[in-house]
Amino acid sequence: MKRVVLALGSNRGDRTSFLQKSCELINCRVGKVLRCSRVYETPAWGFDAAPFLNQVVIAETELAPEDVLATTQQIEVALGRTCKSGRAEDGSPVYHDRTIDIDILLYEGVTMATDSLTIPHPLIARREFVLLPLAELFGDTIVPPFHQSFQQMLEELKKLKIEN
Repeated sequence: MKRVVLALGSNRGDRTSFLQKSCELINCRVGKVLRCSRVYETPAWGFDAAPFLNQVVIAETELAPEDVLATTQQIEVALGRTCKSGRAEDGSPVYHDRTIDIDILLYEGVTMATDSLTIPHPLIARREFVLLPLAELFGDTIVPPFHQSFQQMLEELKKLKIEN
């Protein structure tokens, strides 16, 4: 069994219900949910849209990382997600409102980069809506492959926001 850390986000419809349903489906299809952060409301990141409810979940799984990805994408579709983020012609990301978004942040003992999946998630250190619940769940623990805690990353990100 391996631990997988997933970020959940919803900004369309009954956001709270979509987070709850996704946790239930993760527990049934990915593996036992061990811990959930509080729910945080944050502004949309990367596009103008309604605010998101965000949460981080730690689950124990027997699935390989690629199978976790496939399963979480099936959960997104089952909960009404119709559009995935993509890229504009200039290569910049294009984001959409969503009933639920599930991202793999970490998978115990795995560092990888393929066309479809990068672990750890490459934008962890730039997303306050991910760092807040990670800092809540992990405190001052340094989680490999990182060399600082999520709390330290969060403090650095907030400092950068103030300076800019």
